[in-house]
Amino acid sequence: MKRQKRDRLERAESRGFQAGLSGRSKEQCPYQSLDAKMRWLGGWRDAIDNRVTGLFNK
Repeated sequence: MKRQKRDRLERAESRGFQAGLSGRSKEQCPYQSLDAKMRWLGGWRDAIDNRVTGLFNK
């Protein structure tokens, strides 16, 4: 069970990262649960930081 939960959170972070790379707003987070939302926002924040530092282009 813990493995499935961890995989869901990793997927939320990955989707947040992709959303950040594509330029979506953080208000568009699709998750309601606090854990998943925090992971999504963490991925989103990482992507925004990477775009600002020039690692990724739009």
